[in-house]
Amino acid sequence: MSRQDAAPGASAAIGAALYGLATRAARRLPRDMSLTSAATLATLDRTGPRRITDLAAVEGVTQPAMTALVRVMEESGLVERRGDASDKRVTLVCLTEAGASYVRTRRQAGVHAFERLIGELTGDEVEALVAALPALKHLAELESQDREGPKP
Repeated sequence: MSRQDAAPGASAAIGAALYGLATRAARRLPRDMSLTSAATLATLDRTGPRRITDLAAVEGVTQPAMTALVRVMEESGLVERRGDASDKRVTLVCLTEAGASYVRTRRQAGVHAFERLIGELTGDEVEALVAALPALKHLAELESQDREGPKP
């Protein structure tokens, strides 16, 4: 079924449900670091080392704000700066093992939170979610491509 064949308003209703779920999930995350810091670490985990200017654009902050954020995360041992082998003038921000571990732990906590909620659904509701998995994964890929742009 194409998007045009879907019931009128289906895209808006699905979008509202997904947005509501995402915002409620974000509110339940631990408050041990800012959402921008956590998002930056997750971006580095997904895309690999990036320039500060790229990170600022992806996360929607100014370059000076990202520079300050990277400095704090560097002091915390979550990221490090390295030279770019292909361009000696460029410095890349990279996850450290501690940063990668933080991302894995935070992601796993989110997965467990959703597992608990899914455990409260009926069998039919779980089956509907299983059937929707390919579309949900594709939505995540599209959002990532749109938000993060091409890899360096």
